Amino acid sequence: MIKPILKFHLLLFIFVLTSCGEDPKYLPIENNVITIPDEPFDYINLNLPSHFTNDVAGQALPTSINGIDNTPNDNMISNEGATLGRVLFYDKNLSANGTVACASCHKQEKGFSDDATLSVGFEGGLTRRHSMTLINSRYYQRGRFFWDERASTLEEQVLEPFQDPIEMGMTLEQVVSAVQEQDFYPPLFEDAFGSQDINSDRISRALSQFVRSIVSHSSKYDEGRALSNSPGANFSNFTNEENLGKSLFFQTISNGGGACFGCHTTEAFVSANPGPQNNGLDLVTTDLGAGAVFNNPIFEGRFKTTSLRNIELTAPYMHDGRFATLEEVVEHYNSGIKAHPTLSPALMDDNGNPVQLNFTNSEKAALVAFLKTLTDHSLSSEEKWSDPFE
Repeated sequence: MIKPILKFHLLLFIFVLTSCGEDPKYLPIENNVITIPDEPFDYINLNLPSHFTNDVAGQALPTSINGIDNTPNDNMISNEGATLGRVLFYDKNLSANGTVACASCHKQEKGFSDDATLSVGFEGGLTRRHSMTLINSRYYQRGRFFWDERASTLEEQVLEPFQDPIEMGMTLEQVVSAVQEQDFYPPLFEDAFGSQDINSDRISRALSQFVRSIVSHSSKYDEGRALSNSPGANFSNFTNEENLGKSLFFQTISNGGGACFGCHTTEAFVSANPGPQNNGLDLVTTDLGAGAVFNNPIFEGRFKTTSLRNIELTAPYMHDGRFATLEEVVEHYNSGIKAHPTLSPALMDDNGNPVQLNFTNSEKAALVAFLKTLTDHSLSSEEKWSDPFE
């Protein structure tokens, strides 16, 4: 049984006298209570199934996650560090008016994404792009973050939303002060780092540890994969429709498939290619994407490829949230790819034109059915990734 050991009740009343000398008004600041277990949750041992760590012989693309973990040697996950990161992740006091936390735009029940097309910032403003899922963030060998890959590491990325004038509206100095002002943080920092010193580097490290702990490997797909020698074989726990969709996902275009595995590779279903890609959303660039970051026209309209794990829960889709459903996403790749100058070669035919998959309605429905087998409900419900504030 989990017993709470850290419960701190901080109820502050500010007495504000009106200019006319009337009775004072009492403005309560929200009561902060955190509950965490005596023994920290296990964030270190991922208990990955064997298919995550063993490549299938004869496959043209890697199936294991070996070699693509971006965890730096100087910030390995500890249970105490990820516990601190969990509290920071859900703490609304780290925004300018105490209304927004990291979790406000990365909701556990929504696959650590947002069901809004654009997320709402601390003063009601909207973010420039759709909230990207945090699932399997550690499995991206290139190690860059945000849709346009402007952050070179996760440790850099986790500090930027605090400082964004739309999202949370703080400076790093203000974030550090906000953490220092709350009595429950010093012992958490001591457990995580050996002393009660609070600074932005430690905040970054703890948040990164928590985010890297969010790994999906317990879905219907994984149950079937554990019973099969390869991802391409029919799974005994799948319906005929799901097996058809899986075949379309893995098969090359020349063999009647969609070659989806080419960009969503490995059992983590993440990108294994060397950078952001243009998936043909627009004929004319409406968002420069990585092109603005790297100041190079070959990157215009290119964006990071996210994991497909829990994609059923992360609608809407794409960097701008333009597609409301998986059916719309599949139809885009089936018939809607635009001939942009930086279009990914994987989405071109032999003549350099956008591919036309020409799937039937049954095949498109089957591909959607397969994508839903990647849903891992444990990530949406397990307490160790949930809100510790009551």
